[in-house]
Amino acid sequence: MRYPTPLLRLIRELSKLPGIGPKSAQRLAFHLFNQPSDDVLALARALEEAKTGLARCPRCAHVMAAAEEACDVCLDPGRDPALICVVEQSADVLAIERSGEFSGLYHVLQGALSPMHGVGPEQLTIALLLDRLADVREVVLATATTVEGEATALFLAQRLREHGVSVTRIAYGLPVGGDLEYADEVTLGRAITHRRPL
Repeated sequence: MRYPTPLLRLIRELSKLPGIGPKSAQRLAFHLFNQPSDDVLALARALEEAKTGLARCPRCAHVMAAAEEACDVCLDPGRDPALICVVEQSADVLAIERSGEFSGLYHVLQGALSPMHGVGPEQLTIALLLDRLADVREVVLATATTVEGEATALFLAQRLREHGVSVTRIAYGLPVGGDLEYADEVTLGRAITHRRPL
């Protein structure tokens, strides 16, 4: 059986979203089809408003309202401007903010180095980061612990040290409340390697 063209088009567009495969896209498409028209149109308006009403902060590349001059974090006078935490995506900023432990500014790279996918330093916001270093004393690298995230951290550490900036990397290891027997070998190994005095 062949699906109608509008349904196929919706499934194809939904499957382009991260984490959504063909089966999930099909389920979502049928779910949307079964919703009241007002709900579907509200979703369509929200998508359009998000695309036209959001922008990247000209200082740190974090998400912000398009009408603002900078994002809320950059405009916060209570932040330490000499401390910058570098992350891959805006969602990482929100995760760190939930911890309540970081009081500096952020820099969003908009990805990680991945030569296999055509992502080099020019495709990331590295040049913007280097332009911000005048009064910075420390840069905390908080990229993912993936191969790409580690490569990005090493590349940035080298470039930042050339500018005379202190570079640190977020610690990684065991989650709070986790049992050793359930930890994978890499995580446990890193926890041992990066142990600290008590």
